[in-house]
Amino acid sequence: QVQLVESGGGLVQAGGSLRLSCATSGRPFSILTMAWFRQYPEKEREFVATISWNGVNTNYGDSVKGRFTISRDNAKNTVYLQMNSLKSEDTAVYYCASAARPYSGGASITSFYNYWGQGTQVTVSS
Repeated sequence: QVQLVESGGGLVQAGGSLRLSCATSGRPFSILTMAWFRQYPEKEREFVATISWNGVNTNYGDSVKGRFTISRDNAKNTVYLQMNSLKSEDTAVYYCASAARPYSGGASITSFYNYWGQGTQVTVSS
């Protein structure tokens, strides 16, 4: 089992920044592919970003490329999502996810991941 706990969400003005964190426990963090997804009300979860176990490989959803950065600190068992130049359409619940498998092209879909956090709300006011 892997436990994921997100933090760092909140209310921010358009153009501002937030950094989300996801702390993990229960399994060696360094072997996990990690990702962030987001979900709008009554919509499917949308891929935001993913990162390989060593941080070498990353991938981003088209709507966040150039604005968001995913990173990880294996010593702290934590993955981060730095969100800059936030827009009102970034308002959503953000979820952290983990997969005990190597990073691959399938890492942008929800079924790739085994474990999910409870989500953290990000609200961007215009």
